[in-house]
Amino acid sequence: MEAIFKELLVSIHHIGSTAVPGLAAKPVLDIMIVVKDIVQVDDVNDSLMEIGYEPKGENGIKGRRYFQKGGDMRTHHLHVYAEGDMNITRHLVFRDYLRTFSGEAERYGHLKLELAKLYPSDIESYINGKNIFVQVMEIKAMDWYNLQHPVS
Repeated sequence: MEAIFKELLVSIHHIGSTAVPGLAAKPVLDIMIVVKDIVQVDDVNDSLMEIGYEPKGENGIKGRRYFQKGGDMRTHHLHVYAEGDMNITRHLVFRDYLRTFSGEAERYGHLKLELAKLYPSDIESYINGKNIFVQVMEIKAMDWYNLQHPVS
């Protein structure tokens, strides 16, 4: 990724369920890339396509660039945000919260497994089923983060 993003690159992070040891997860690697300028990411679409990533634009999140690898049998999701985007902190704090509180990760994993059984071929219902739980967990994670990093 460093060779593609070059001077745009700020940082690369492993996010998503596979970034939390022991959490039930589909075999899809979520990677978050932080860049200096989100608009310039569009200039590297061809390079990403050469290594198998399909550009999906913002894909529902304003200011993001999203890419998938693996076609219908996805193997990678690439989430690209500009430095300072609030979604960067949201992803990292959620990941770190689940890494820190294994009981919360276990609860989340159980929910994911139950939803996968209920909706084996309906990804939209699976995602909708997780939505409220994830929103509550994100609030708890941000509260935890703010306690660790008080504003002076």
